[in-house]
Amino acid sequence: MGKVVNILLVEDHTLVRQGIKALVESIGNLNVVAETGDGREALNIVEKSMPDIVLLDIAIPGLNGIEVASRIKKEYPHTKIIMLSMHASEEYVYQSLKAGVSGYLLKDSGIEELEFAIKSVIKGEIYLSPSISKQVVTDYISRTEGRVKDDKGEKNVFEVLTSRQREILQLIAEGYTTKEIAKKLNISVNTVDAHRTQIMDILDIHNIAGLVRYAVKAKLVE
Repeated sequence: MGKVVNILLVEDHTLVRQGIKALVESIGNLNVVAETGDGREALNIVEKSMPDIVLLDIAIPGLNGIEVASRIKKEYPHTKIIMLSMHASEEYVYQSLKAGVSGYLLKDSGIEELEFAIKSVIKGEIYLSPSISKQVVTDYISRTEGRVKDDKGEKNVFEVLTSRQREILQLIAEGYTTKEIAKKLNISVNTVDAHRTQIMDILDIHNIAGLVRYAVKAKLVE
């Protein structure tokens, strides 16, 4: 890495974020230009600072990491994204890759792996933590698209809900009221109500408590 690489760090736990920042800045020619713990704010920062790489926690409030990654890649395709996660689940690896990330790094990785991941994505390569089986990812991608249920018979949030519906489901689970969601997304209360009704019909869950439990289980929120 001959030139300075500017990095945006997105992680909602302050101590964890500071630890990752210290590790990143201990590697030569890496500079953390900004940091945040909110997914929606991360999009604004990318627009203003145009970082080379975004180190992105998969489970963040406001807008989860997969949604953030998808929007960054659509608007700023040259920005590289490395997803940070505690989960080695094939589902989340696949959805992250589908969103356009260049790397998927487990949070228990060491500094050497972090450095190698950053160097790999700068070179245009895809990096996955070694403990994530590439065969598992390959097998998943080869499955038939459009399935509604997973192996346990549960509806898959990434396949049955649209991006907007997932966004609203996350905000509902985070405790926002209908009016607050409408204001945050700059849409009408009636539109939020319509989306919530559609979400309930699709998931066959007809109360808010059930939606919250589903969102937690689907890891849209922690």
